Amino acid sequence: QVQLVESGGGLVQAGASLRLSCAASGRTFSSYVMGWFRQAPGKEREFVAAISWSAGNTYYADSVKGRFTISRDNAKNTVYLQMNSLKPEDTAVYYCAARTGRILRTDGSRYDYWGQGTQVTVSS
Repeated sequence: QVQLVESGGGLVQAGASLRLSCAASGRTFSSYVMGWFRQAPGKEREFVAAISWSAGNTYYADSVKGRFTISRDNAKNTVYLQMNSLKPEDTAVYYCAARTGRILRTDGSRYDYWGQGTQVTVSS
């Protein structure tokens, strides 16, 4: 069982940066693939980024590639999402998620555990 708690969201202007954190409970954090997803009002949840258990592999949605960076610190049981050059269209609730296995998945239904989400609002 893994419990996930996101933090770091807020209200920023376009072009600013934010770093989201997701703290995980459980001794086996390092064995999980971790992902970030987001959901804007009136829209479906969408994949943002994922990282392998060793941090050797990452994968990004095209919409955030080059602006967002996912990383993890297994010693701290924490995964991060560094978001640079934020745009108004990045406004959403951001969720971290964990899945067993080694494959980086973009389908949220393949993730086993979810956090409660943190709001990111980017003003123009």
